[in-house]
Amino acid sequence: MTKSKKNLNNYKDIQRKDFEHRSVKERLKDYKIIIKDYTDDLIMQQASRCQDCGIPFCHGFGCPIENMIPDWNDLVYRGLWKDACELLHETNNFPEITGMICPALCEDACTLNVGMDPVTVKNIELAIVEKGFKNGWIVPISPKIKTGKSVAIIGSGPAGLVAAQNFNRKGHKVVVFEKDEKIGGFLRYGIPDYKLEKKIIDRRVNQLIAEGVEFRTNINVGQDIEINELKDSFNAILLACGSRESRDLPIDDRELHGIHFATDYLTQSNMRVDGIDIPEDKLIDAKDKDVVVIGGGDTGSDCIGTARRQGAKNIYQFEILPKPPIKRAQETPWPMYAKKLRTSTSHDEGCDRRWCILTKKFIGNNNIEKISGIEIEWYKDDKNQWQMKEKVNTEFEINTQLVLLAMGFIHPLHDKLLHDLKVEYDNKGNIKTDNFGYGKTSVDGVFAVGDAARGASLVVWAFAHARDVTDIIDEYLMEKT
Repeated sequence: MTKSKKNLNNYKDIQRKDFEHRSVKERLKDYKIIIKDYTDDLIMQQASRCQDCGIPFCHGFGCPIENMIPDWNDLVYRGLWKDACELLHETNNFPEITGMICPALCEDACTLNVGMDPVTVKNIELAIVEKGFKNGWIVPISPKIKTGKSVAIIGSGPAGLVAAQNFNRKGHKVVVFEKDEKIGGFLRYGIPDYKLEKKIIDRRVNQLIAEGVEFRTNINVGQDIEINELKDSFNAILLACGSRESRDLPIDDRELHGIHFATDYLTQSNMRVDGIDIPEDKLIDAKDKDVVVIGGGDTGSDCIGTARRQGAKNIYQFEILPKPPIKRAQETPWPMYAKKLRTSTSHDEGCDRRWCILTKKFIGNNNIEKISGIEIEWYKDDKNQWQMKEKVNTEFEINTQLVLLAMGFIHPLHDKLLHDLKVEYDNKGNIKTDNFGYGKTSVDGVFAVGDAARGASLVVWAFAHARDVTDIIDEYLMEKT
């Protein structure tokens, strides 16, 4: 069904309308996705707000994978959903994942941000791919030829999965090695189900298996299998192990029980939701506890939503940086990704957010009992560098029985695998690759992709990097033919 040409003033006449969410009271009872059902009419109406701007900054500037956003917006508006689904998959292997968890850099770059509200790009993207699955348009695509070349991918997170699909479709034999019991890496164990239900990952894994990708789980390369065995068996090795070394907070009494890295907490919670029993002495649970989350990013937000579902008594979130402005900060003008206050659905569920807080020490006797902190202020020194100083008479203590460190990641784990490979690191501890992160490591035939090479970043950047790196590795493999 083809619609008539849209009114070019739709972006003025139609207000932005995001997906609705289940009520806080309802969604705190489970870990299911919080998005309510929506109609095709809503999506088509929102797609019509795309204003045919001369230069689509959403596509060329905002989106790391260069999604052809204006084009599939127009197709959706005209009711050509299948065409939109095909076009979406030309640039994005797994658009339902970015449609659920991406911070939507494209929307901040939307031209409507100049005085109005941007198009709901993320919602439209998710609606397209879900309609694709519902109607059977998304099917396994097997390679038409076999090259006789093989690639071992270590890690099945976002970069590893994209690389696996692309290599396989180019005709190479692909084997993915994953140390955990199930495939998905950070997508499965780092993101709560209420943001990304794991059946979404399983659906894609089954597609990849049908296409010819082989997955081997519960294998820790470097321990369960020697790296030299992979070198002898494969033409190339791709390190997609992510950036999993958490930033620590080495202050007084850090060793007290009840202080955990956010990823350990979220991983365990996701396993429990998946039905895996955790021994009592290893359990990290927020029920009836005063919880302090240190770190103001997405991982900290995920900790808040998880702790709230576990029945936390009080939740505090400390951020060392200043509170962002409500509207776009002047130093991040359009079409840049705006520096502004962002409130997640987890924040809506209840927590006490505090900015410019420096945690001074942990207090307790064997177990954590209190946190001591102080307010700070930021200023620029004579070299125009930001510095912080403590504010006089602002010291405080807060009772807590669970502290979650969500201050980001510093580099990939420098474990036995990387040690045995003898790869070089850059000055930040990431795996060093040539051509500014878009090539091979210091070891012939070994490549790195995603956060392991670029540093901790967004899932959409892992997707983009994987698509580029697989092209480079494909050239490497075929040059030897």
